[in-house]
Amino acid sequence: MNKSLMLAVIATMALAGTAHAQGITVDQAWARATSPSQTVGGVFLTITDKGTPDTLVSASSPIADMLELHETVADNGVMKMRPIAGLPVAAGQSVVLKPGSYHLMAMGLKQPLTPGYQFPVTLNFAKAGAVTVTGIVASAGASGPEPMSLEHLKNAPMPMDHGSMDHMDHSGMSMPKP
Repeated sequence: MNKSLMLAVIATMALAGTAHAQGITVDQAWARATSPSQTVGGVFLTITDKGTPDTLVSASSPIADMLELHETVADNGVMKMRPIAGLPVAAGQSVVLKPGSYHLMAMGLKQPLTPGYQFPVTLNFAKAGAVTVTGIVASAGASGPEPMSLEHLKNAPMPMDHGSMDHMDHSGMSMPKP
């Protein structure tokens, strides 16, 4: 398999990050890229509850000092973000955390978020407990998770397990001439 095809497969798998716990499924976790001077950013994802009603009560990630649950509301014609204590998720329903709505505010970013960077996010639910999913950074103006281009992944290390390969001696072999 050539490197370009392998990188495309890895990019697709990165976006497919899904985590499950006691009826809760979390997927499509992503963040927008940030500038080097930014200390805050948003993390977005989809939560689906296939069990009993639950509530997202907190979140954390090593990308920031803290993640806080936020909602965006209109207040006298002005859009404002404000923290919320919890986010209910009804049984059989999905809640989408997205720009301009519910989201996780990453405060005290520890480094700029660059397109293609992957990071863990742990969500803590009242009943299901902790659920950790891998998020990926999209472009700065993204409105949702986006497939990473090969440009974002061209310098990514290629995972290989040489331990399971047959290391027989090939010294006496020759290649047929065309």
